[in-house]
Amino acid sequence: MSRTIDIQVHHVTRIEGHGTIVLNAKDGAIRKIEWQVPEAPRFFEAMVRGRSWEDIQTIVSRICGICSVTHSLAAIRAIENAMNIRGSEQTETLRMLTHYSEQLESHSLHVGYLVAPDLLGQKSVVPLASSHPDLVKTVIRIHRLGNQWMELLAGRMTHPVTLKPGGFARLPAETELRDLQQRLKDIVPALTTLADAVLSLAGKLPAFDRPTEYVGLVNPGEYTFYHGDIGSTDTRETVSPQKFESVVNEYVTPQSTAKWTRWHRDSYAVGSLARYNLNADHLLPLAKETAGRFGLKKGCCNPYMNSVAQVVETVQIVEHSLQLIDRLLTAGIRPERPKVTPKAGDGAAAVEAPRGILFHRYVFDENGVCERANLCIPTNQNHANIQKDFEALVPRIIDRSQDEIRHLLEMLVRSYDPCVSCSTHCLDVEFV
Repeated sequence: MSRTIDIQVHHVTRIEGHGTIVLNAKDGAIRKIEWQVPEAPRFFEAMVRGRSWEDIQTIVSRICGICSVTHSLAAIRAIENAMNIRGSEQTETLRMLTHYSEQLESHSLHVGYLVAPDLLGQKSVVPLASSHPDLVKTVIRIHRLGNQWMELLAGRMTHPVTLKPGGFARLPAETELRDLQQRLKDIVPALTTLADAVLSLAGKLPAFDRPTEYVGLVNPGEYTFYHGDIGSTDTRETVSPQKFESVVNEYVTPQSTAKWTRWHRDSYAVGSLARYNLNADHLLPLAKETAGRFGLKKGCCNPYMNSVAQVVETVQIVEHSLQLIDRLLTAGIRPERPKVTPKAGDGAAAVEAPRGILFHRYVFDENGVCERANLCIPTNQNHANIQKDFEALVPRIIDRSQDEIRHLLEMLVRSYDPCVSCSTHCLDVEFV
């Protein structure tokens, strides 16, 4: 009996933005399999041209409501590199601490609200509030702490107002840091509960491996989210963020309004699993123990395991944050009044967003007015890898029911934690 598979998912749910899955097959022969991005592009590079260096982070933080802190930090570091501004050790430590707040908030949101329903056979997190109330309450507690943490250090829960080139507009009081430190200590049991829940469901994660290149920041002796150069699992050589265009090699494809990228292969992956594969040797003790419980090892190339890597990173984030707060409290918070004298320059920076490595570049004139910008978003870098995963996965599951194939493809997309709208930031148009 002939069998036709026709899957048209417009659009994948439980992700940010609009992405479409198309699969057509007949009698086991695949005629079309595509990951499509139909969303209208947004032109943030154009928005910042002609704007003062003082306005940049405020504008680009609006690229994403989930990764606004990361975009702000990437912009600020690129501005500082362009103008040779050097922040104090206190500023760098507080920035890392602020960055971690967003990582915790985003990872808990993705694992708890977007991935858990797949593993528990539900269409959304709403039914889980009745079927698994304790798990939902745990996720809410972790997620809320991430938001409160951002509010303390960034000034509010999204689109930060305290971050600025050279320093902070407002510094936290030592009493506030001690309170945050205690909250982080108190959240550790909740992180263990979340890990236990995901571990109990890990058997439902599809067993699918596809070797690919993993790209992210690397810094000697550190599981880094903020410092370092661009590393790859395909080479020991690293690249300075100032030369990130030689890594991403963006190109346009007809099935996507977002540009795709490639480096040593036809595609590469960024995100938690990429960071883990590059930096797992530098995990702190409790995070390393958590990874061990899942059997997660360097070299894992199952994209569905990205959510497990996110769970491991939540523990790493809290562990390291406790150390950073100790460092700040030991030194004492010192008042700082950053003063910046604008000048001409070209600066780029790389920061690890929850979804992977993020690149910003700005060129300024002698008055600090932006002449040119280039941004490369994590999901922008994952699109080609999602397509290659589709091409490898579908032949292995083509004999399953259409509903199961569709579900596995949707789960695959969600495993990347994509932020599709952010990735459609620019599109080259030729008028003929």
